[in-house]
Amino acid sequence: MGICEGRVAIVTGAGNGLGKAYALGLAAEGCKIVVNDLGVGTHGEEGLTKGAAEQVVDEIRAMGGEAVANTDDVADWDAGKRMVEAALDNFGALHAVVNNAGFVRDRMFFTCSPEEWDAVIRVHLRGHFCTSRHAAEYWRAQSKAGNPVDGRIINTTSGAGLQGSVGQSAYSTAKGGIASLTLVQAVELARLGITANALAPNARTRMTDTGAFDMDVADGAFDEFAPENMAPLVAYLVSERSKGVTGQVFELKGGNIFLSQGWTDSPSYNKGARFEAAELDPIVRRLLEEREPAKPVYGAG
Repeated sequence: MGICEGRVAIVTGAGNGLGKAYALGLAAEGCKIVVNDLGVGTHGEEGLTKGAAEQVVDEIRAMGGEAVANTDDVADWDAGKRMVEAALDNFGALHAVVNNAGFVRDRMFFTCSPEEWDAVIRVHLRGHFCTSRHAAEYWRAQSKAGNPVDGRIINTTSGAGLQGSVGQSAYSTAKGGIASLTLVQAVELARLGITANALAPNARTRMTDTGAFDMDVADGAFDEFAPENMAPLVAYLVSERSKGVTGQVFELKGGNIFLSQGWTDSPSYNKGARFEAAELDPIVRRLLEEREPAKPVYGAG
């Protein structure tokens, strides 16, 4: 019996890569899944992976699990409600939303177009909002009706969002926003019995097919960048066992799991009066020397 037995989850962008690994991993732990995938390419091109959601559903059913397909756009407000309704209509409950769907439009900032910027921000930030917002509304209604709620929101940020990534200004901005959103959700939704956490994966997928995650893996050896490595943490966060774990950003690389510390105060200098602009340079440089060095931006130098 798996740790997610009796749980119901929506997994967005579950037709390939990480989302597929999450859906299959959750199903193996007994979770019932709404498998969402629009069937687009890594840059949002329509129709490139049509039928991907249905194929994952077939795999889950072949292993004895329960799943239904959904091909809605995660950034469509009404579609988010339909996904929640699909869980309730087919399985009678909803316990978790795993926000994973997204694509990239890599471009240096000085050549990024408004259309590319808007597309990336929409699928990631608005996509994380729509389904979770409808799920939170459902859970709030359950709480007000006196029914116990043990809800989960699992968001997908990125190292690009936590420290920046050259050539990915829109993607980094969206993923940084998702990390902040997770912190707010955790605080606001706690009284309803809902936790919110984020995961910054390190895995080989269609979106990361840039060579950074390429490595030769001998037969039978541990593949550090396999998407499946991320799935157990998602299953844990969906499960009842993770009750009380909230507001965290997890990073996972192979068999190495750690928590991101996020923004925190550095050493300070207090003059006790208003600063003069001309006196600030040595003070700022002293603070830069005293603080802990930040992780470098991906691709810098």
